[in-house]
Amino acid sequence: MRPENGFERAETRLAALNRRLDGATPQEVLAEAADRFAGQLALVSSFGAESVVLLHMVAELDPGLPVLFLETEMLFPETLAYQREVADLLGLTGVRLLHPDTEAIELHDPAGDLHRSDPDLCCHLRKTEPLESALAGFGAWVTGRKRHQTRERQAMHVCETDEAGRVKINPLHGWGREDVAAYIDRHDLPRHPLVSRGYPSIGCAPCTSRVAPGEDPRAGRWRGQDKQECGIHLVNGRFVRMGAEDVA
Repeated sequence: MRPENGFERAETRLAALNRRLDGATPQEVLAEAADRFAGQLALVSSFGAESVVLLHMVAELDPGLPVLFLETEMLFPETLAYQREVADLLGLTGVRLLHPDTEAIELHDPAGDLHRSDPDLCCHLRKTEPLESALAGFGAWVTGRKRHQTRERQAMHVCETDEAGRVKINPLHGWGREDVAAYIDRHDLPRHPLVSRGYPSIGCAPCTSRVAPGEDPRAGRWRGQDKQECGIHLVNGRFVRMGAEDVA
């Protein structure tokens, strides 16, 4: 039998971790991750429509856990205010605001309208690159992705790996919208103010629109474009800028 290489060993360990966490609650997944990756774990959160669930779970586990928030400089004012409100309410002391590189924005998007001509590049500059840089100091990160959200997410596991070999953890991967709503109600958590105005999925302001009754909740993201992801997640083990969410 030939020896395993480094990639195969990592895949074997990941499969074992997924088996161990099969059927675990999100809180149990987070606790396991915090123990296994002590000092090397971060939550990536958009402070969007459903983000408060994981933020509340993290606050109960470790309010000082690093929380990486992509301040793309194109967010709704309501999102920025909600971020401050939730962090203060939950006592989250590890929130870090990630901004895009000033020189890159001046070079590629001086007028702030790149989202119209090349939304993939806009997402890359304002989300993917800042996050890749911030995650360089971590061995694992937590997301709020769920299987029901998009076609590409339906096969996700609790734990995956990214291109850099970090473990990506999806504690809510099996939750539906009814589970999220029930948790928010049970813990009396504040909802993003735009949800009640017809925005069930919230990203940057220029690329997010209201959703009509009966539409898919993510129909307002990049409406009219063949695009479902911002590019900070993996497809087949690689970072991509997808042309066809909420981190958390």
